[in-house]
Amino acid sequence: MSLVLTELKDSTGVITLNNSEKRNALSDALVHELIDALNGFRAQNVRAIILRAMPGVRVWSAGHDITELPNRGRDPLGWYDQLRILIRSIQEFPAPVIALIEGGVWGGGCEVAMACDMLVTTPDATFAITPAKLGVPYNLGGLLTLMNMIPLPIAKEMLFTARPIPAEQAWNLGITNYIKSPEEIEDFVFSLALSIGANSPLSVSVMKESLRLLSSASAITPELFERIQGLRRVVYDSDDYQEGIDAFRQKRKPVFCGK
Repeated sequence: MSLVLTELKDSTGVITLNNSEKRNALSDALVHELIDALNGFRAQNVRAIILRAMPGVRVWSAGHDITELPNRGRDPLGWYDQLRILIRSIQEFPAPVIALIEGGVWGGGCEVAMACDMLVTTPDATFAITPAKLGVPYNLGGLLTLMNMIPLPIAKEMLFTARPIPAEQAWNLGITNYIKSPEEIEDFVFSLALSIGANSPLSVSVMKESLRLLSSASAITPELFERIQGLRRVVYDSDDYQEGIDAFRQKRKPVFCGK
C-alpha cells in the first residue's frame, strides 16, 4: 500500500497522507514517499501543492515515528534525517504549498505543517509540539521554523507544556490562514490553489524564495551554533532521552529524573 497518494488537478498537485492506521506517523518510508511526490510535481511544473490527510481523519499526523529514533548517544534529528530533508523540500519547493488540516497535528507533524506556505484548518484541528514528553531535543532548524510561524511566548508554552492549542487560537495568532468547516474546506483550498495558479508562476516562485531567504536572514555565529548543538547533546546523551524512547516502546508513562 502506498503511504502517500498523489493526484494532479489542473495545475495543482495534491499529496495525501495515506497511513491513517498509524496516524500518519512520519516514518522514513512515508517521508521518502512525500519527498518523491514533491520531486515528481516539481518536474511537472505544478503551480501549487495541497498537502492533506484523508478526509475526516482525527489525526493529520502524529509526528516523527518514535520507533525509528536512535538510542542515546546519537543526534536524533541531524541535518540528514529524512524529516529535516522533507522540511527543506517543502520550504524550497518552487510553488506554494498549502496544508489542508483536519484533526490533530503533533510533534514533527507541526513542523511539516508550518513549513507550508499557507494553512487552512477545520474547527477541530489542534497543534501540539511534544518533544518534552519524550525527552527529545529539538534541533536548531526546527526551532527556527517554529519561531518564524509562532509568537515567541506561544512557542515557549507549546514546547514547555507539550499541550495542544486549538484551531481558533492558532488562527487568532496568525499561525493559520483560515478555518473552514469539513464540508467546505476542500472546495475552499482548491479555489485558493487555483487563484495562485492563475498568476505568474515565475513571479510567485521568486517571491516565495525571497521570503524564505529573508525569514532566515538572522545571523548565527559559529560560536552560537556550536553552543546550541552542545546543549542538544546534553539531552540526547542523557538518561532522560533513553527513558523517553524506552517508555514509548514499552507503552508506559516515562519517569524523567533530569539527568
